[in-house]
Amino acid sequence: QVQLVESGGGLVQAGGSLRLSCAASGRTFSMSAMGWFRQAPGKEREFVATISLRAAITWRGINTYYADFAKGRFTISRDNAKNTVYLQMNSLKPEDTAVYYCAAGTVVGMTEEEYAYWGQGTQVTVSS
Repeated sequence: QVQLVESGGGLVQAGGSLRLSCAASGRTFSMSAMGWFRQAPGKEREFVATISLRAAITWRGINTYYADFAKGRFTISRDNAKNTVYLQMNSLKPEDTAVYYCAAGTVVGMTEEEYAYWGQGTQVTVSS
């Protein structure tokens, strides 16, 4: 089993920044990728970004991948020594308001089905 705990959410004004963290524990050696998803009120959960945890595991040779809305504003990174993945979010917009979930899996994927473990989520609210 893998346990994931997110932190760093909160309330921020439009144009501001937040950094989310996801700390993994348990059988983390079995994981090859970690990703972020989000779910806004009344909407389905959607992919945000993913990162490979191993140099040999990539998606079409790419270590990280972002949803179109995240490109240029969000950056996913990892600290393998701390078993932690981060999501730096800049230039936040009110439409970024959502619960952000961390997920871990064995492939670098962009769908929920490719991730076996999920955190409890952290609320991000962007005011206009």
